[in-house]
Amino acid sequence: FSREEYQGNELPGVVTGLAWTAVGGEILYIESSYSKGKGHLSLTGNLGEVMKESATLALEYIKSHAKEIGIEENDIHVHVPAGAVPKDGPSAGITMVTALVSALTGRKVKKAIAMTGEITLRGKVLPVGGIREKILAAKRAGIKEIILCCENKKDIDDIKKEYLKGLKFHYVDHIKEVLETALLKA
Repeated sequence: FSREEYQGNELPGVVTGLAWTAVGGEILYIESSYSKGKGHLSLTGNLGEVMKESATLALEYIKSHAKEIGIEENDIHVHVPAGAVPKDGPSAGITMVTALVSALTGRKVKKAIAMTGEITLRGKVLPVGGIREKILAAKRAGIKEIILCCENKKDIDDIKKEYLKGLKFHYVDHIKEVLETALLKA
């Protein structure tokens, strides 16, 4: 198989996430779009139950902060390409929130940035596993900046500095910090 290469994110609603797989780390894209509606969520891309829960959490966080974010309630579609490949786990939580806010506000995501982290309904970012593999996938794909939970800093500290060369890390505790770091100004 071929490794994913960073394809860019010229459109709002497309965010690069980092995933752990049985064969190592990979990057994955989360795409989102919206249409007029009452807040219905559609999910595609062969997502497992935990990843579906992450998408639901992302949408619920956004709904509860819609006024603060500056959005109206709409129907949402989240797609994770490579539908033949099963995807699961909570690591895409912050990526999903970012993709949804990007699509709903029309704000693009910074180039060559990727992220991984679980999200809570309160917007807290939780640590995830597979950091070493995810960092290697990011390097292979040409990613320059990575957003992680503050608690994952210890995982980065355990990686040889030579493998981290060319990467900038943003350690966060809350989804607001993720959005401030990842989204370009309108």
